[in-house]
Amino acid sequence: MQNFIVFFAAAFFEIAGCFAVWGWWRLDKSALWLVPAALCLAMFAWLLTLVDVEHAGRAYAIYGGIYIVSSLAWLWAVEGARPDRWDMIGSLVCLIGAAIILYAPRDV
Repeated sequence: MQNFIVFFAAAFFEIAGCFAVWGWWRLDKSALWLVPAALCLAMFAWLLTLVDVEHAGRAYAIYGGIYIVSSLAWLWAVEGARPDRWDMIGSLVCLIGAAIILYAPRDV
């Protein structure tokens, strides 16, 4: 469970950092938006190092599913666009895949 908390926190910081760059580039916000962008993206990268998995590539694969769900939550909460049923179905499939990768029995 702690891994999922770290993954969701990482997703928040990655999306916030990327959204700050989006705001600067696409929404004509101040270049000062790049400061929190850099801090958020650094926090995202650091958080992924805290996940309790053996290999970085596996952590990134698991994170991919969490990122998709988090992106749709951002879409709804920040951008005001409600995810549709296909978004929800796709998110569920991704979470199931992430859980399989995370909890699969492995010979370590």
